[in-house]
Amino acid sequence: MKFQITLACFALSLLFVLPLSGFAQKPGQPAGKEEADALVKKAQEKIGNGEYAAAIPILNSAEEKDAKNLNVYLKRAFCYSQTGNYQGAIEDLTKVINLKPDEEFAFVSRGSAKNKLKQFKEAMADFDKAIQLKPDDYDAYNNRGWAKKGLGDEDGACKDWHYSKKKGNSEAKIILSNNRCK
Repeated sequence: MKFQITLACFALSLLFVLPLSGFAQKPGQPAGKEEADALVKKAQEKIGNGEYAAAIPILNSAEEKDAKNLNVYLKRAFCYSQTGNYQGAIEDLTKVINLKPDEEFAFVSRGSAKNKLKQFKEAMADFDKAIQLKPDDYDAYNNRGWAKKGLGDEDGACKDWHYSKKKGNSEAKIILSNNRCK
């Protein structure tokens, strides 16, 4: 289970490295959007210093300014995950998915948070959707393997971990060995 924690954190930690410009608003945007973007940037500084709990209220304020700003929810989901509030992460990632239904990364991250809460069936649905959106995503396969293992499907878990390794996941070899996969 050590690697499940590592991989779930890894998937959610990608939220930290997402550039703010990836979902930024366009020039000429209303003041609320600009204020929200400035608050997200301020929160990112806190996140960069490992001050996850301190970033959350800043992101709450950003949400009040612009409830459609994907960065607010992505960054706050990351902070929630880092502080052990996986349900909060799930709620924010659901908001991302509602705003951008083809955001594959949000499905992988939400599934990882569900794995942490042992909601394995629900996690499987998220990983399946992520794989549908991006068939070669080794993180989705890797984390789906943990969900399958949680459901007692050892063979299915090993198949997903083998595929994850084949697609480039460097930790998959260790996971396969630790789980005695053939």
